[in-house]
Amino acid sequence: MKEKSITFKSINVSFTDEGKGKVVVFLHGFLAAKEVWKSFSKELSKTQRVVTIDLLGHGNTSCLSYVHTMEEMAEAVEAVINQLKVRKYFLVGHSLGGYVSLAMAENNPDNLKGLVLFHSSAKADSPQRKNDRDRVARIVKSNAELFINEAIPNLFNTQLKPYKRGILKLKKLANNTSKQGIVAALEGMKIRLDREIVLKFAPYPILFIIGKEDNVLPYEELLNQSDNSESCTALLLDKVGHMGFEEAEKETYQAIKKFVVAN
Repeated sequence: MKEKSITFKSINVSFTDEGKGKVVVFLHGFLAAKEVWKSFSKELSKTQRVVTIDLLGHGNTSCLSYVHTMEEMAEAVEAVINQLKVRKYFLVGHSLGGYVSLAMAENNPDNLKGLVLFHSSAKADSPQRKNDRDRVARIVKSNAELFINEAIPNLFNTQLKPYKRGILKLKKLANNTSKQGIVAALEGMKIRLDREIVLKFAPYPILFIIGKEDNVLPYEELLNQSDNSESCTALLLDKVGHMGFEEAEKETYQAIKKFVVAN
């Protein structure tokens, strides 16, 4: 993937732009970077135009502040899309990327052709989850590597043999994320708005991709969200945790491709 960048509020935002056709924008999750979509982009860009973007404080995109709200992250993504002179597009957001996608969808619903919430939720953090993020932020400030080494394996289905290759890849990306970037994302996720209403009134189709063994987001909760709107459909992945693009790469890729082609 050939990397490009734009200047947004005096910082660099890194992205790739490949292929021709319908525009599909991929947004990675917490501690990751646009590289996680490399195989998806390679295949999908044969028939569609694929844009992958490093969110604020991740990958090769700089930090903007000490709290990166979902709205600020969305604004940076929109700056890339505007630079590319794209008006209509699909959004595929994994976890944190889904939260950012929902902020974008709320702001510009007419620009979306479809939304894929890939192991992501429209709900705001619960009080317990907010406390957990505060605890994690304290750990990261003192020893980010310790947190990363414990957190990354838990994102996969822990009942199966370890996904050694995927875990190593994700650890490498996470260790390249600055402490400021990690903490700023935690603070932003902690204060994000509940956007279930976005699902309810969406004028575009929404696909939930859900892992039955997700240790981060309980699958029952996500299925309930997908049931609350006629715009939503769901793909429930058996024996898959929070990292379906690694744990069920072919199945999730085909689901996204089918969703884009159909809409």
